[in-house]
Amino acid sequence: MRGFLLLLCAGGLATALSGAASIAAARPAPAVPAPARGSKGCLPGGNGYLRARIRGALNLDIDWHDPEIECEGGPRPDGSGLRVSFAGPRHADGRRLRLVFGVGSVHEGRTGRALPTNLTVIFEGEERVFATRGEDHCTVDELRQERLGALGGPLRSWRIVARGFCTSPASTLNSDARILVSRFDFAGSAVFADEPRERPTQPET
Repeated sequence: MRGFLLLLCAGGLATALSGAASIAAARPAPAVPAPARGSKGCLPGGNGYLRARIRGALNLDIDWHDPEIECEGGPRPDGSGLRVSFAGPRHADGRRLRLVFGVGSVHEGRTGRALPTNLTVIFEGEERVFATRGEDHCTVDELRQERLGALGGPLRSWRIVARGFCTSPASTLNSDARILVSRFDFAGSAVFADEPRERPTQPET
């Protein structure tokens, strides 16, 4: 995860990749199997999922369903949008695939269309991370939010449903390998919290 955290920090500062690199033709992609039973699951209603088509240095067709995946999300640290993460099956040696979508220009409870999106694909346990390094390479066509649980309280959970595509590849840090996520759609979760209130200062006596 150390490489993942470093990349997320660097992603906001890096310039967009110059041009769309050609994606080499490869063998028909195998479907990525659903995660093994026993993971934490995604949504309380069992209706979370992630589907994605990946081509390039790796060819994968992802079709993951609740309750066998893990998902989490919330506002971006700078408040500019949402960040939603999906983790797939964990192999016996600890390897696991994770996709992180950073969707801009959308806020709690709002729907959206044609939203600029940053995508990071992490192969946990393999020291491999691919990132688009900019929000002009992927787009969420449509996004909607469905409230989960009670309406009030300082913590509010939403089911985030979205679909979209990428027009340019994600690359590794040294750009020696690239992948193109040509389409994706998902249903995950996001949790929002009220900002903590500052306590009034007491006058000096």
